[in-house]
Amino acid sequence: MDQDTSPDPYAFIAPLLSTLLTLPMGILAFFSAGLSPMACDSCGDAASDRFDASYDLAFPVFNTGLLMVLAMLVVCWALPRQRRNAARRVGFSLLAPAVLVLDYVVFAAIVDWP
Repeated sequence: MDQDTSPDPYAFIAPLLSTLLTLPMGILAFFSAGLSPMACDSCGDAASDRFDASYDLAFPVFNTGLLMVLAMLVVCWALPRQRRNAARRVGFSLLAPAVLVLDYVVFAAIVDWP
């Protein structure tokens, strides 16, 4: 059997670690983004309007980023468990939490905080 197509007995480790790190981070980021409108509860009308307009754009962008993170987790689990895919699997496993952090940073940058 060729070395590249041989089964990788440790193929589940990188996706498992990535999933155990990314899912709790994603849940916390989602709740934080979802509770963000409370930051402007005591704002005046002009500040509240600016915040609402920016939040109405930022939250769908954030949700789209979460879908991208989920897609990366699915890809790292779905790659065939062969040694030739080990680097790709580790790459997607590392990319998922990094994109989640980037997604939240983009969300925070879009919102016009009071």
